[in-house]
Amino acid sequence: MTPNAKAIADELRREFKKQLVTLMTAAFGFVAALFWQTAIKDLIAAFVPAADTWQYEIIAAVAVTLIAVLAIFLISRYAKQN
Repeated sequence: MTPNAKAIADELRREFKKQLVTLMTAAFGFVAALFWQTAIKDLIAAFVPAADTWQYEIIAAVAVTLIAVLAIFLISRYAKQN
């Protein structure tokens, strides 16, 4: 492998890693947002008609958000490795 080809391959590998981290971060954010959307929608609906499940959805949204933040943190640390 020529030095120029090696440099191109290294750059491609770094860019792929960067884009993969961006994609995975966006995916976790999207999942957390979906849980929050449901929880907030049900919280609002709780004030109009009675609903018994909104408390559990809030708890689930918080749990999913915490998991997503942890995953994003770990992915970011992975991305910083050479």
